[in-house]
Amino acid sequence: MSAIRLLVLGAVRQHGRAHGYQVRNDLEYWGAHQWSTAKPGSIYHALKQMAKQGLLHAHEIAPSTAGGPPRTEYEITERGSEEYFRLVREALTSYDQKMDMKSAAIGFIVDLPRAEAVALLKERIRRIEEWRGAVTRHYVPEQGPEQLGHIGEIMNLWINTADAEAEWTQGLISRVEGGAYTFSGEGEPFVGVLADDEANPYATGERHPEDAR
Repeated sequence: MSAIRLLVLGAVRQHGRAHGYQVRNDLEYWGAHQWSTAKPGSIYHALKQMAKQGLLHAHEIAPSTAGGPPRTEYEITERGSEEYFRLVREALTSYDQKMDMKSAAIGFIVDLPRAEAVALLKERIRRIEEWRGAVTRHYVPEQGPEQLGHIGEIMNLWINTADAEAEWTQGLISRVEGGAYTFSGEGEPFVGVLADDEANPYATGERHPEDAR
């Protein structure tokens, strides 16, 4: 599963309506161009594809009085919202997701009710433990990686990674249960998007043909 789909849907949803450059600017502001495939070309491609799929609605905006081509603004549809929350929930519970997908889901976790977020994270720990159990049927951590030759280092890496993720997830659960952050239905959400006139300190400066629209 590609994180770009979740990232773009989430960015459009936070704005209400957004054009491609706004979405790109937000993803760069979040650093997503460093830890995911959210590059300019893939962002604009995702916007167009999801509009064709009915996940986004494309609004053609009249060109400015200064001239230039019309700009397309995107708005998430009901189907798009359903897909967005499906992706967030799946990424929060599935241990075998890539890091970019997990990172995107954590970035959007506060769009869920607090109780649901906790339940999903607890399910994540259950799945980590289940996955770990499948590995330890063949590898005994207490005996060290040498038991399987240097190949044992692979399973040693898997086990240590799973343990670290479980520990981190449990810490997040504790913080959320303790009242950290503002979740859906609790008040004004954290503002994670740039205003139209706000400079992006993390902009790459790389131009894309649609940036001029």
